[in-house]
Amino acid sequence: MIAVLQRVREARVEVAGEVVGAIGPGLLMLVCAEPSDSEATAEKLVAKVLKLRVFSDEAGKMNRSLQDIAGGLLIVSQFTLAADTSGGNRPSFTGAAPSEQGRRLYEHTLAFARRQHADVACGRFGADMQVHLINDGPVTIPMRLG
Repeated sequence: MIAVLQRVREARVEVAGEVVGAIGPGLLMLVCAEPSDSEATAEKLVAKVLKLRVFSDEAGKMNRSLQDIAGGLLIVSQFTLAADTSGGNRPSFTGAAPSEQGRRLYEHTLAFARRQHADVACGRFGADMQVHLINDGPVTIPMRLG
């Protein structure tokens, strides 16, 4: 799975003008399933994200995890993370999982995250979403597990 994490002060996702998911301080996780991914891959990603120490402690060092600060986790599907721009000027997205597999893994990611963490919000798979965020730091971390 491919993910991009952004530490945020707040973030929300809108679909057709309606807020479908929102968090206060925490992490926005843009996520893309790849064909070789499984439920185990999704669970490994969530476990890593929840424990990743990207929040400041009293000394100002990134030493606290999302769980440590009880922050929010906003998970948004984004198949364009699998873009291949090596040939020409139009990206290819063949590296992303087929739609049904992507949907199934996204829903599994959400369900697993909600079992592990109290504050989990989400976007809407396959929808035209507007994502609003205030990046904190800025801290942006790309991840790839598979």
